[in-house]
Order: sequence, then C-alpha cells, then structure tokens
Amino acid sequence: MPRTLARKDPTAFKTLPLLVEANPDSLVYQGLGLPLNFSQVLGRRRPVQVADARHFTAELANLGVSVRLTLNWQGRDYWVLVRQQRADRGDTVLKLISGYVPSHELNLPLLTAIQEVAEECLVETADGWLGGRFGDTWLPTPYQGTLRYREASHFSLTPLSGAARPVQAGALRLLERPQAYVHLPTASLQLVYDMRMELPRDVRDVSLFHVDERLESGPLVARLDRRRPDLYLLPLEHGQPTGALFTLRKGELVKAATRGLWLSESFAEQDGWLVRDERIRFRDWLDSLPPANGNSGKGRRTA
Repeated sequence: MPRTLARKDPTAFKTLPLLVEANPDSLVYQGLGLPLNFSQVLGRRRPVQVADARHFTAELANLGVSVRLTLNWQGRDYWVLVRQQRADRGDTVLKLISGYVPSHELNLPLLTAIQEVAEECLVETADGWLGGRFGDTWLPTPYQGTLRYREASHFSLTPLSGAARPVQAGALRLLERPQAYVHLPTASLQLVYDMRMELPRDVRDVSLFHVDERLESGPLVARLDRRRPDLYLLPLEHGQPTGALFTLRKGELVKAATRGLWLSESFAEQDGWLVRDERIRFRDWLDSLPPANGNSGKGRRTA
C-alpha cells in the first residue's frame, strides 16, 4: 500500500509569468505581472505561436526546470528518468526530474533543480535513506518526518558541462549554462541542468524510487509506492543512450519493458529555441540519435 510522505497546500506556491526575449545567440527572461498560484499557472499553460524560432519576444505562463541526471552504478553511467502521469495533458511519459520554479527562485533556478532531485529521486540503502549534497550545499531532506535518513553518508551532485548559448535571468547570467527551450504547447520556458550523482562506496542493497506530488481533492500529496518505483535507469555507451531500460531494486538491475513507451517533450526535436511536440515515442527518439561516439549523447537533436 502506498505510504503518504507529505502533504502541501497548493495555494502556498506562487510564481510569475514570464517575458522572454530570444535571439540566435542568447535568451533573456524576467518575471512579468502579478504572482500566480498553482491552479492559475495550469490555466495559463495553453498553446502559443512564435513566428521565428531563433528571434522572438513572448509572454509565457511559467518557468520550469529539469535535471538530466547521470548516475554511475557499478562502473557504468545511466540517465535517471521518472514515470509521470500528466493529468493536465492526459498521458503517461518518462521524463527528466523536473518542477515549477517559484517566484522567489526565478533568479536562482539551480536551487529549484537540486531541490527537485531531493524530492523526486529517493535512494534507499540497507542502512536507511540517503540525503544529498551539491558542492557545499546540503540538499533538503523533505521526508525527514516519515523516512529515516542516514547521517553518516550522502550522495553527491556535481554539475556537468553546460549549453553553448547563454541564458539570463534579467541582467544576471546563469553561470551553470542550462539548456533552454520554449515549449509551445504549454507556453513555458524550460531550463535543463546536466548533473552527475555519485553514491557513497559503502552503500548496500540500493533501491531507487520516484516520489511525485499529486493534487488530491485539495492538498498536494506525495506518496511512496514500493510496488511501482517509477524511477528508471537508461544505460549509456560512450555517453550515448541505448535502447535498454532498468529499475534498481536491492542492488540488482531489473529490466523494464519499453514497448509502447513515450518520452516527454524534453527529448523531442528542438528548432532554435522552440520545442513543438508534447511527447515522442521512445523508439522514434532512439532512431533520431546520431551514431554513438565519445562526444555525443545529449539525447536530443538541436538546430
């Protein structure tokens, strides 16, 4: 039976719509207008049109962040993907760890990104659950009241090389250089951070679980369901994704089915700053990848 880990009041979340100005070399965003709560944001996430994929000014519903997380397990690298039922879009996809950026973190979206890792990617060991650290910053332990976190060890997050084109929050350039795209079907700006997760060497019987918040007749509820870990590992070869998919339970990789699988829009083709698709079939995405080599492996085509 799923275990309730946390409840939140969705009206406590506030963010701002955005004004985005893009040219072929850079993108600048800033908050616009009055704060929005979670329901108001969802109401604004409707399709928009942009005439020029490389040079435009647009008003968008919100800022979102995602983390393309690479985990090394027993000498091999894997991307970490999570399964999500998207009620607002009526589908189920595998996606990157992601979330909405609140208004007080619009200029510090990296902070939202690492908090999403702490909330969505749960690492269980034989000796308890792992907290995390990003450089000198400790990640929150959002379920401290219901899960027993280990005190003696933690996982580590480190940034990987960023995108070529700079992104600015107003006059502030984002030093981590996240990849950016405007998702036209939801009128949102998305920032994708590349990070690496290292587990401590002494961990035993590692299991990975995804926990996501769902709106349930009022509160946002986070639940852990051991029968559906919903966190998947996509193995890489020379930095390039392969066609296999696994879950990790008590230190053992368990192969997962990929038939009929869909990926979220962050895996779809990007044209300039724009992504037009809602989702992409897993097999179509694999077919779109360039030949494997030591320098490729972002898992997306960009123009």
